[in-house]
Amino acid sequence: MALKTLVLFSLLVLGLLVIVGAQPSAFYTFQNRHMDPGSGPFGPLYCNRTMNRRNLLNRNFNTFVHESPDDVKDVCKERNYTCKNGQTNCHKSRNRMSISDCSITGRNPINYQTTNSRKYIIIACDPTGVWPVHFDDSM
Repeated sequence: MALKTLVLFSLLVLGLLVIVGAQPSAFYTFQNRHMDPGSGPFGPLYCNRTMNRRNLLNRNFNTFVHESPDDVKDVCKERNYTCKNGQTNCHKSRNRMSISDCSITGRNPINYQTTNSRKYIIIACDPTGVWPVHFDDSM
């Protein structure tokens, strides 16, 4: 009887974890590539340090968003917006957000230019409409 109760309890806990907090791996990738909550503006070495620390040196261009994960997730609740690739699972932020654009300026050694701004972000969200999975653009 105790074993049966333990198994049922374990299944219940596992089910709750799946329903309540399962974050898809694509969201973790999005966070690594594009999320850096904090206040800016950031100095000229910000992109060099951050791109290196996150192992993103193979990218010619990257954008980091300096808002809370919840604020970025809330963009998924905005109306659908057409992505650059024609898909319709993108969403445009209601307000401008603090971002840093990192543009490669040299390869030997790898060097990035940091440009800080406040822009609307456009992100693609997963099929559930909850999790950001792709940074599409800013304007």
